[in-house]
Amino acid sequence: MAASMRLMRFGGKKSPYYRIVVSDRRSSRGGKFIDQVGTYDPKKNPAEVRFKEEKAIQWLRKGVQPTPTVRQLLIRSGISKKSAEGKTE
Repeated sequence: MAASMRLMRFGGKKSPYYRIVVSDRRSSRGGKFIDQVGTYDPKKNPAEVRFKEEKAIQWLRKGVQPTPTVRQLLIRSGISKKSAEGKTE
């Protein structure tokens, strides 16, 4: 099973709110997911990103591929650097 870390949209019309989830690549955007690893609220100024660091790093080490948007959020929060440091040890 190929898994990916991606955004799952919530909120009303013109007020998006996203959960960052790990899911099977074949499932739909709002469909089944394996684990929730964070949230993203683009409407706040500045945009609010929260990760459960341990879970996110654990999934990245297992080989989950983040989508381009989630990859940027991981870089911005510093989690991708932490997961890369753990791989070299």
